[in-house]
Amino acid sequence: MTAISAARPTGAHRGRRAANRRSGLPEDAPRWERPALAAVLAVATVLYSWGMGNAALHPFYGAAIRSMAGGWRAFFFGGLDTSGSISIDKLPGAFWPDAVSVWIFGPHTWAAALPQVVEGVLTVWLLHRIVRAWAGPFAALIAALTLTLTPVTVVLNRATIPDTALTLLLVAAAGALQKAVRTERLLPLITCGIWVGLAFQAKMLQAWLVLPVFAVVYQIAAPGTPLKRALRFLLGGAVALAVSCFWVLIAWATPVADRPYLDGTSDNNPFALVFGYNGLSRFSSDSTAFGAVAGTANSRTTGNTGWNMLINDTVGPQVAWFLPLAVLAAVLGVVWRTRQPRTDMLRAGFLLWGGWLAVHALVFSASNGNHAYYMAVIAPALAALTGGGLALFRSEYESAHSPEHEREHEREHEPEHKPDPEPEPEHEPEPWSPYVSAHPSEPWSANEAKHESENTSEDKSGDRRHRALPAAIVLTVVWALVLDWPTRFVDWLLPIAVMLALCGVVGLWSRGPRTSPRKVQGALAAGIAATLVVPAGWAVSSLDPLYAGASTAPIAGPVGNAYYNSLREHHSPRRIGLDRPSARDTALLDYLTTHRHGEKYLLATQTAYGAEPLLRAKSEPVLVMGGFTGNTPFPTTPQLAGLVTNHQLRYALLTTQRPTTATTTWVKSNCTRIPPASYGRRTGGSFTLYDCRPQG
Repeated sequence: MTAISAARPTGAHRGRRAANRRSGLPEDAPRWERPALAAVLAVATVLYSWGMGNAALHPFYGAAIRSMAGGWRAFFFGGLDTSGSISIDKLPGAFWPDAVSVWIFGPHTWAAALPQVVEGVLTVWLLHRIVRAWAGPFAALIAALTLTLTPVTVVLNRATIPDTALTLLLVAAAGALQKAVRTERLLPLITCGIWVGLAFQAKMLQAWLVLPVFAVVYQIAAPGTPLKRALRFLLGGAVALAVSCFWVLIAWATPVADRPYLDGTSDNNPFALVFGYNGLSRFSSDSTAFGAVAGTANSRTTGNTGWNMLINDTVGPQVAWFLPLAVLAAVLGVVWRTRQPRTDMLRAGFLLWGGWLAVHALVFSASNGNHAYYMAVIAPALAALTGGGLALFRSEYESAHSPEHEREHEREHEPEHKPDPEPEPEHEPEPWSPYVSAHPSEPWSANEAKHESENTSEDKSGDRRHRALPAAIVLTVVWALVLDWPTRFVDWLLPIAVMLALCGVVGLWSRGPRTSPRKVQGALAAGIAATLVVPAGWAVSSLDPLYAGASTAPIAGPVGNAYYNSLREHHSPRRIGLDRPSARDTALLDYLTTHRHGEKYLLATQTAYGAEPLLRAKSEPVLVMGGFTGNTPFPTTPQLAGLVTNHQLRYALLTTQRPTTATTTWVKSNCTRIPPASYGRRTGGSFTLYDCRPQG
């Protein structure tokens, strides 16, 4: 085989290297990688931004985003209204980009959704870079494509929900940890802690679920002595803790008169918001744990829990299409690399993503209820394991069908007195194998190939490893049939998936010494396409609002209450946007504005349920009594009476859809009911407007 490494690069090569540098790829990246990545990112952008002008904004978070764009107090503390009288029941970090976008572009639905789209596309791009550094370009492309076509990511990236930012920041943290393990540098480990801390600002304690996995991977695979590794990770953990708690400490140190009341807490304590309402209450039957308000458990779903949570009829089609393949890849990726050095990066990657998947599945199974979109955080792990696993299986398949292996196999089975065969011409390594050292930047290159050959010679079971690739394709397609079977939603795609799988598996199994590499590549491409067809059908279907779930719980396909309600009502769910009040809300706003004479608050509402549409339509101070659940003890009855007496509040809007509290009882006893016709309604429906102006 003639080496040509000393050849002078042509103008075309120099141009390609320059383009690769601009795109963040190594100079020696394969010719197909850059356009393939661009195509995947283009698909992700289209899927995530489709119908962005009518995006499914979460009604509660959408109201807060508009309010946060109206003032610094509401922005920093996550005020539900512009005055910042009460906060949202989450930390505000995930909504800061949305509020900035609304502040820049105005109160438009697309402006609130734009940061979510950007975060989703960035997650795909970042996962590609991380998996490429771990497992090569082939694995990276499969991982990026798998994440792009995961149904729950498509619907979630068009909604104003914190999980999109959480996922992006945790993927960035995983990339920093991977770099810290590979390079033994301290700065990437510090960066990892910063990313985890910022993820805490998006979804609080859920961001810390990856820390035990990160600790194990760093201790096992990072260079250096055990003590040095432990001390370095403790330093990274301290950084993560400091960044995680900076908002909580600022809120705790700020006088209560200078910040909003923290929703979800019984004592206005930021630690109760994080560790009680959004922490222990999710795993305890006592909803008042650690200062959380009563009724916390009733404010969230009670389904999607238990050991089968990931594969039930609702959650399974959202995220679990590659779950069997991911588990198989994680197990075999660790088992097959047991004889490698402790710092083996390939095994470390399987431990990292496999641990990410296992920890989240365990915690979600043990909680007292989860929305299906919570599972979006495990989509990167499933995608990375899918890409890395298929690359590993393909490497074993290629090793078993290499010319050297074929000649060795023939020598083992040839007769004792067979004449020497004629010498065979040398074969160039196939350029599409991720383990070939044609691209020195790829992690599985010459040294990895050497370890692979040593393992094969020491372990005769390695001869059977080539079966993992076609078996993984068959397993994934069969699992897709199982997930789609309850709804038979895309049953017209099932024959296509089966035919592609048959073509791929038959082509891979029937490979012989004279089989053209192009035919093998075609068989592999058919097999991979077979695994993606059905989840892609579910993902694309969510572009129709009928199959995109509710704005409070975005899920893809014909599952969930929003879908069945739409069938009964014969229309798709109404999308809630900014600056789009209904005729009923417009009439109420006009009445309140006309009769407002210097009061601080436009009105008071019983819980956020009545305030949300008004806050999304107009940026005004609204006193939200009881917060999100209606059980937050703010304002107290004396505080409410004092606001009325001091002419800071005149109107109150009560609803029959929420429980009666002491403040609502005071309103009914001390305020005058206004006839619905006065503010443009034929009947009051579930809402009743009261005038609390003091007499005389």
